[in-house]
Amino acid sequence: MRLVLVAALSLCMAAPVAAGGDKQPPDRMPSEMTPTEIKAYNADIERSHPYYITCRKTEVMGSLVKKLRVCRTNDQWREASFKGNENAADTLEAMRRAPVNSSN
Repeated sequence: MRLVLVAALSLCMAAPVAAGGDKQPPDRMPSEMTPTEIKAYNADIERSHPYYITCRKTEVMGSLVKKLRVCRTNDQWREASFKGNENAADTLEAMRRAPVNSSN
């Protein structure tokens, strides 16, 4: 199952990109860039481009109002999603194989 997912992911990443195809990845981590720098970087590429930077705000545990701004390229978001799904699948598989304690 993982082999199929890895193969599909590599095919998606290898697909040619129409606009901004010669764009280089950012030289710094996107979360370290200011919103103005991100806007300037994204100006000449499409939203679907692998290096397009997208920012999301996530809630900080233990705070009612504090938010954390996380910025990544589309490739980085895709990789994080893939790793998260893979970790969840591994955890589920480990729980299925775990012995059941029936000493009730």
